[in-house]
Amino acid sequence: MRINRQIRADKVRVISDEGKQIGVMDIREALKLAEDENLDLVEISPQAKPPVCKIIDYGKFKYQQMKKEKESKKAQHQVKIKEIKFKPNIDTHDFLTKEKHAREFIEKGFKVRITCAFRGREMLHIELGEKVVQQLIDDLQDIATVEAPLKMLGRNITIVLAPASKKTSKEKK
Repeated sequence: MRINRQIRADKVRVISDEGKQIGVMDIREALKLAEDENLDLVEISPQAKPPVCKIIDYGKFKYQQMKKEKESKKAQHQVKIKEIKFKPNIDTHDFLTKEKHAREFIEKGFKVRITCAFRGREMLHIELGEKVVQQLIDDLQDIATVEAPLKMLGRNITIVLAPASKKTSKEKK
């Protein structure tokens, strides 16, 4: 942002610190008005014809802009993806433990990426991995929905589960 003498336009549209439009005037007149009030002339909209400038305290303006940015960052909810990895020949107890972890993640609002990794000759029996993944999907269908379909990426089968909407989980009960 340009302030005071950094503004390069000859004519500018000036707005007072209360938000009232003063009008279009020469840059020197606008700077004089700002100096008389012991404030800064800040270019708000440089693309406009003529550029829009506001007579305000620049330090206070910067502080308010930073506050707005922080508030908008707080408002954004970033969904994190947790990953749980399986092997196609997983033992029952291990499967139940990983299912429990997936359930906890989904209940906390995380998305969960399920990955079934194949090693060596396990690639000959992809259906075993698909069966394990499908079993997990079936076990978690009361609280999760499939967001991305089952994909085979190299030696891995992946699928993404997202928390089901609250209405959906109540309807199923």
